[in-house]
This record gives sequence, C-alpha cells and structure tokens, in this order.
Amino acid sequence: MSPHPIRPSSPYRRFLGAPESGIRRRLLSALVSVLVLGSSVAAVVGLTGAGSAPRTPDDGIRAQPPVSGSAAPASAGARDRDLGFGLSFGDTLMWMTDGELSRAMEDARELGVRRLRVDLSWRNIQPDSPDQYLWGRFDRVVDAALAHRLDLVPTLSYTPRWAAAADCTSTSQTCPPADNARFAEFARQAAERYAAKGVHTWEIWNEPNIKPFWQTGPDAERYAALLTATAPAMRSADPDAYLLLGGLAAVDTIPSRQYVSHKTFLAELGRRGALRQVDAVSYHPYTYPLLPSAETVTGTRFEDIDRTPESLVSILKRYDEPSMPIWLTETGAPTWSQGKAADSEEARGTDHVTPRLQAEIAADTVAASAAIPSVEVMFWFAYRDSEPQSPTSRKSRHYGLLYEDGRRKPSFEALESAIRAYEER
Repeated sequence: MSPHPIRPSSPYRRFLGAPESGIRRRLLSALVSVLVLGSSVAAVVGLTGAGSAPRTPDDGIRAQPPVSGSAAPASAGARDRDLGFGLSFGDTLMWMTDGELSRAMEDARELGVRRLRVDLSWRNIQPDSPDQYLWGRFDRVVDAALAHRLDLVPTLSYTPRWAAAADCTSTSQTCPPADNARFAEFARQAAERYAAKGVHTWEIWNEPNIKPFWQTGPDAERYAALLTATAPAMRSADPDAYLLLGGLAAVDTIPSRQYVSHKTFLAELGRRGALRQVDAVSYHPYTYPLLPSAETVTGTRFEDIDRTPESLVSILKRYDEPSMPIWLTETGAPTWSQGKAADSEEARGTDHVTPRLQAEIAADTVAASAAIPSVEVMFWFAYRDSEPQSPTSRKSRHYGLLYEDGRRKPSFEALESAIRAYEER
C-alpha cells in the first residue's frame, strides 16, 4: 500500500480551490501534455498565477531577490507572481573543465532557467587551515555565470576538518562548525567578494534537518544559532544580500535515522525567532513516482507546502511570516537504481523512474509549482548524472537531465518546453 494513496477522483486534476491556509489560488488554467515518441518528448503548459505580498525593506529585509537584467521589483501588496526557474548543480561546477563549465551554462540558457544553485563549501575554500584561501576555485564559476548572464545561488555550507565541532567524530564535511563566528566570517568574505559580480542570493546550509547533512544529528537550536551569527555578517558586507533558509529535506521524523520532519524543524525555527534572519524558506519536495500535482489522501511533499492541515504556509503564518516566499531549491526524480523502474504513478516498491516518467514529472513540476502562490522559484535537481549506469551505481547519482556521457534524457526537452510555454502564456 502506498503511503500516499491517490484520491480516486483524478490524480492529475489540478487543485484550483482555496487551500485551508486561506490563500486563494489565482491559477486560471493549467494544462500539461507529455507526448513520448522514442526519446522525443513535447510538454505544453499554459499557466497564470498570483502570489502573496512580498516582504518589504520596512521589514529590514529585501523585498525580492535580485535577478540580472530583471525589471524593477513589484511594490508591496497584491501582485502577479512570475515563477522563476533554476537548475541545482550541487558540488559539481567547481570541478568541471572550462569546456564542461561552458556547456553547462549554455544548456542552462537553452532550458530557460535564470538561476544556478551551486555549493560553495567552506572545506573547498579553506581545506587545510584558517590561513588558506582558495577562492580561485569558485571565481571561475562566478565568472562563467556572469559571462552567460546567469545568476548564482551559492549554498554556503560544510566544514573543514580543522573547524569541525568537537562532538562530531565523522570525517564528513557535513559536521557543524565548532565556532559559528568563524563560519560567519567565511560567509561574510564570500558575500563581500562576489557582490560586485552580481551574486546577492545565498542559501545558508543544506538540509540541516537530517543527519547526512548535519552529522551531530539535526538540532534546530544549534542551526538557529548558526543563522543568527551568519545572516547579520553577510548583510554587513552586502546590504542587498537575499538569504534563504537551508533547504529542508522533505522527510518524516524518524529517530532511528536522525531525521526531523521539515514541518517540525520549520516550526522549531519559528518558535526560536530564527525565521527573521532569512528572506525565504528553501524546501526539497521530491514526490516520485507521483506527479507533483497529484492529490492524495495523506498528503505528498508538494501538498505539504499549503494543502495539508499542518503545512509550511500554515507554520509561517503561525510565526508571523505569512508572506515569506518558498523556494523549491531541489526537486526531481532519479532514473537508475536497483529493481524495476516506475513507469506510472501507480507503481509500487520501486525507488526510481523510467526516463519517460521523469520527463512527465519535469513538465508537471512547472505546472504544480505555478499553482502554488507562495512558491517563488523552482529548481530542478540535477543537471547531469555523475556516474554511468551499473549494478553498483547509487540512485543519488542519476537525477540528471543528461546521462553521464552527456546525452540528453527526454526530461531535458520536457522541462525546456514547459518553461517556455509558461513564460509565453
């Protein structure tokens, strides 16, 4: 039995009514059509939408994130919301050759995305000592993005071994820092260095609510302290800095795995006043094999945004942040793992999907994101598989729009077509 049984009325029906949170949807029409013929996929999406009022400078925080070449931000109050699009690369761009880096940027432009989410790991810049700075590793990524008129959203995260908390025995770079002030100084220098090149949007850590990315075990108090040290330091270097909460992994609370649910963790941050440090919430709602637009009895990770009784939007309202936007900085589906791949929403007992279903999910993600007023930007994860398909290859290596050898999956064309259709609505 699936943990998310699909409502029998229609799994593909768009949710057009007002959610329980009271924010009325302004989705006038939503149509997703995916036609697969061999490896060719065409996706057509027609959408319009409206969002909640933006935060204003009177709140002490920027009204909207900067985008290169974009029009002036809308004034506070009711406004039409244009959904933004991005591509999430993780820690890959820094290690590409110049040719690979250029191709990645060109592919991003072809897809129609404007933002690239990429790790800026503290360990990569100061791997061996506090006196060492290898900024040149990231400079070339910033310069390439600038040359292709793309905006970077660096994820400031991860700790050199010399700076790791004493209670973290792991050799992983995802140990929290021993000294938040030292991490904040690294973040301040990054903001100062790259503001002149148009980098103003930053994410502070990644998935702090699960042990794989916070090795001492998720701790809202400890992460809130990191935010409280880091956000003011960055804004002191760049008053235009637009800061995202560390992307929340969409999980249930599972003590044996040291997972804390995205909703519990967000509520804890709200209770501690930490949400006042950031401009937007970052969230990772993977739903495969279900489409993001599926309506279920128990609620999918997408429905957790604003359709479940306890949702991200309802939590933000509870802690006086009703207009805080939500950025989907990761979502997608892998096309390789063990066992049989899912080829439909009804598939059970699998943990990956066929290339055809990945393409359908990619197109539907545009429609589903546009239908949620609080969602401001949607990033697909990932650009390219990092391993060839093999019996021992890990699922996490196969979320790409491209195979490891550079061939495009059907999802590349599907996502490109859906973004283009949305923007030409």
